[in-house]
Amino acid sequence: MFPLNKICERFKKEFEYSPSLIVSSPGRLDFLNTHQDYKGLPVVSVGANLRTYTAIAPIEEPKVEVVSFNLKDEGKAYADSFKLDSIKIERSLWFGNYLRAALISLIVKGLKVGGFKASIYSEVPIGGGLGSSAALTVSFIGSVNELFNLNLSKKDIAEIAYHAEHDIMGIPCGRLDQYGSAFGKILKIETRPPYDVEELSLDEGIFVVLDSGIKHSTAEIHPKRQEEINIGLKTLLESPQVPYKLRRKLGKTYYETSWEKIDEEEIGLYLNKIPKESRNRIIFTIKEHKSTMLALKIIKGEIPDQEIICNILGNKWKRQVEADFASKSIKLKLIGTIMNQQHELLRDLYDLSLPQIEKIRESAIKAGALGAKISGAGLGGSIIALSEDIETTKKILEEGIKGGAKRGWITKVDTGIRREKI
Repeated sequence: MFPLNKICERFKKEFEYSPSLIVSSPGRLDFLNTHQDYKGLPVVSVGANLRTYTAIAPIEEPKVEVVSFNLKDEGKAYADSFKLDSIKIERSLWFGNYLRAALISLIVKGLKVGGFKASIYSEVPIGGGLGSSAALTVSFIGSVNELFNLNLSKKDIAEIAYHAEHDIMGIPCGRLDQYGSAFGKILKIETRPPYDVEELSLDEGIFVVLDSGIKHSTAEIHPKRQEEINIGLKTLLESPQVPYKLRRKLGKTYYETSWEKIDEEEIGLYLNKIPKESRNRIIFTIKEHKSTMLALKIIKGEIPDQEIICNILGNKWKRQVEADFASKSIKLKLIGTIMNQQHELLRDLYDLSLPQIEKIRESAIKAGALGAKISGAGLGGSIIALSEDIETTKKILEEGIKGGAKRGWITKVDTGIRREKI
C-alpha cells in the first residue's frame, strides 16, 4: 500500500490543512474478452494492487480545486479549478476533464455536491492499458460520495463513471474499466442491462504486468474497429443471399448484434462479401467470446474434454492442450493457453500488436509465463502474464524488462473502491 501519510503531508502543503478522507480504487487487468465490452459481451477483469488515491476536504465556497501530484512531479500543469454552477469540459487530454465530467454526471442525477479541495495520486500508469482513467474517475467519485454522504453503491459509482467518460466526454469505451475498478477482485462483468457482476475465484497463479511505455488512446483505437465492424454488418444485412435466420441475429451496429448466438460456421459462408478488415473483426469477436466462455467454465472447475477445448480454440492448439492435461496444474495451464490464444486473435484479427509488444511478450513466454496477452486498447500499453510460482514470476519480470518493457510489476488481486484509514 502507498504510504497514506505522504498523501496527507502533500495535501497539507498544497492546501494548508489536512484532508478529511482518502478514497482509492485499483487499476484493472484486462484479463479475458478484450475489446468486447462495447459489443455488449461479458468480460473478465482483475483488480490490481496499483491504485489511484483521491484525498478530499470540504470548503464553504461552491467551487472545486484539484491537483494531480503525478503531473506536478513531472513538471506539467497540475492544478484545475472551477465553479460548481458552471462546469465545462476543457481542452482535450486535460486530467481535470474526467473530474469535471464526473461532477456533471452527479449533478445531472440530482445529487447535491458542495465545494471542496482534492488531490490525486496514482500508481496506475497513464496510457498503460490498466484502466488509469477509470481508476481516476472511480476514486474521485468515491471520495465525493463519502464526503457528501451520497450513499452510492459500487455499481452506482461504476455507472456514474461510465456516464462521465462515455456520454459526457465522448470516449467510446465499454463498462469494463469502470466496473473493474469499482468492484476489484476477479470479476465477470455483464455489459448488457442490468450489468450484473460475478466475483470469480482463481486461487492459483500470479500476474505480472509489463509496461511497454508506448502510450495509446482508446479514443483513437476503438472508433476505427467499431466502424470496421459496422461496415461489414451493413453489407451482410443488405445482402439477399444472407438467410433471414442469420440476419435476425445481426444488428446495424456492433452493440446491437447478438454475437453470442452466432457460430463462425454459420456466418463464415457470407464473409467473403465484406472487406478483409471487417471480416477479421467479426471472426475475432465470435472466436474470442467462445474462448472466454470456455475459460469461465475452467475457472469454475468445469473442465471439458480435450476435443471440445480444441474445437473452440482451434486445432493449432491441440498439442499445447494435450500438454496442459498432462501437467499437475491443468486448470492454470489451460487458462494460460487461452490467454495466448486471445493474444493471437488480438494481434492477427484485430491488428492491435506492435513489434515491440511481441518482443516483450516473447521474453515473458520464454521466461516461463503460462500465458501473456495485451491488456487494454492495444497498439501500446501493457502485456499481462500469468505465472505459476513466485520464482518464475521474478524471472518473467526481469526478462520482460530486458525484452523492452520500460517497467513492470508483480501484482496481487486487489479489492475495489475503498475508504482508506488515515
